[in-house]
Amino acid sequence: MSEAVKVDHVRLYIPGPTEVRRDILEEQARWMIGHRGADFEALYASVQGKLRQLFYTNSRVLVSTSSGTGLWEGASRNCVRDDRRVLHLVNGSFSERWADVSQRNGKQVDVLDVDWGKAHKPEQLAEALQKQAYDAVAIVLNETSTGVKNPLEAMVEVIRQYPDTLILVDAVSILGGYKIDFDGLGLDVLLTSTQKAMGLPPGLAYAAVSDRALERAKQVPYRGYYFDFIELDKMGQKNNTPATPNISLLYATDKQLDYMLAEGLEARFARHERMAHMTRAWALGAGFQLFSEEGYHSPTVTTVDNVRNVDVKAMNKFLKARGMTLSDGYGKLKGRTFRIAHMGDLMPDHMQELFDALDAFLKGA
Repeated sequence: MSEAVKVDHVRLYIPGPTEVRRDILEEQARWMIGHRGADFEALYASVQGKLRQLFYTNSRVLVSTSSGTGLWEGASRNCVRDDRRVLHLVNGSFSERWADVSQRNGKQVDVLDVDWGKAHKPEQLAEALQKQAYDAVAIVLNETSTGVKNPLEAMVEVIRQYPDTLILVDAVSILGGYKIDFDGLGLDVLLTSTQKAMGLPPGLAYAAVSDRALERAKQVPYRGYYFDFIELDKMGQKNNTPATPNISLLYATDKQLDYMLAEGLEARFARHERMAHMTRAWALGAGFQLFSEEGYHSPTVTTVDNVRNVDVKAMNKFLKARGMTLSDGYGKLKGRTFRIAHMGDLMPDHMQELFDALDAFLKGA
């Protein structure tokens, strides 16, 4: 094995929080401003305009000082009436958890469940929608636990046949690394958070929300307050938020969005796809398998099926001594799989450094 060297930073190849550039970290150290004044309104307006480009929408993008989980709750509470049902597509740990969030908020939940590692297919969704009317369908586009990207575009075509059914999409671990055309697809809620493919620290979540979703929210009497889409939109129209936001992270978001737009969104998406192909090729070449179903691999995180029964803890200890870390399998997949993120501001050269270190470990394992 190659010798470890003294490192003062461990590069993150985990699916969140992801690696953050130093200049973005430093942006959070700017002098504080009040959140009820012109300076903050200017910051909010700047971020809002750039977020709309990232979400491919002319609609509003709501700003929440929370993780993406908060906007799960917001979507469930605002978009599903008490006497109607929501259909959750479940194929991994995070889609399973969103269904649980809806249930904990008193919603009537049905689950369309497929094996972990598999994607939902349009025909399965079509069959479910023929049997029962739903206020909304909730889709985790990129299931972080399994490395599966669901076929959103094909599923949207099915749901569009039911005009009263809203389309709620979790894009937490993929937005910023894959094109999602909110307006073009006719989505109703598209949510994400800062600490994944956007390449920012954790602490803020964003959701593009359609006019249809806001009209639905008006029909739900008990939406709560913190994640009330009506309240968030009302204040958003004034370039503000109902409660105190994470101002420091908004500064960082503003700068990072400049960086992303300067790279070019299409170029950014192509870079993510290139790194995904590199990662899959390394895994297969090293004698592993891919846990995700062929044809439905994620462009931002690869879940490697640990068919070689490598000690993942020992592998990560080796990597950390060399300034890198990846992620063990999630939940019931711990040990059985490990996950390599290739999202945010990681570059192909960074991925190759990781693969070289992994090869060194495997030669001595």
